[in-house]
Amino acid sequence: MCGRYVSSTPPDELARYFGATLQAERLVGPDYNVAPTRKVFTVLEDGDTRALVQAKWGLIPFWAKDASVGNRMINARAETVATKNAFRTPFRRQRCIIPADGFYEWTKEPGQAKKQPWFIHRPDGEPLAFAGLWETWRGPDRDQDPVRSCTIITGSANEKMAEIHDRMPVILPPSAWDTWLDPEVEDADTLGRLLVPAPPELITFHPVTTEVNSARNQGEHLVEPIELVRAGAAGDADPPASGS
Repeated sequence: MCGRYVSSTPPDELARYFGATLQAERLVGPDYNVAPTRKVFTVLEDGDTRALVQAKWGLIPFWAKDASVGNRMINARAETVATKNAFRTPFRRQRCIIPADGFYEWTKEPGQAKKQPWFIHRPDGEPLAFAGLWETWRGPDRDQDPVRSCTIITGSANEKMAEIHDRMPVILPPSAWDTWLDPEVEDADTLGRLLVPAPPELITFHPVTTEVNSARNQGEHLVEPIELVRAGAAGDADPPASGS
């Protein structure tokens, strides 16, 4: 799953990177610990325009009676996204890209009371393009102010990511952006062929401070590498590689 990520690139730079029109308000500074239910940047097709907008992280199906349903919909599995009730409709026509400057995953290290967070990112520092879905919710009485929400699609880990976890967000290459965002493309097989693990060389990772474990903590220091010290006997196995 993907339960926490980093959004530090300014929205005007994101809009240029994805060839989108900026329609999102500027969020309050960079977010080095994006948590579910927060507003996030999302790239989608708005009519004939590719736009960078904001959406609440946690997809609220249009048929939901309560917006809190979205709290459980932060991820959609690539294996079932075309058939699961909450996701099959937006999968057909409401797909998006969720930009990220990296994401976090956790491992249980010997001798550590807390799980160890790792920061996964591109070696060149460019944004990652997570495959996502979006939806608009208006409430059961249709008098609710519209709420745009989104979810991140996850799939099997590539060889690199498998060193610390068996799943990862689906990361789309630029060659797939037009097809993925085009609401006229509805063929499940065509779309499914895009939901594959990213090349292992696209990512690298390193251990970071356990301050990341609390979504209240913020700051650029959260993504800085730390030296991972493992307790136990000298014969303990080495930790996962830092990605160098």
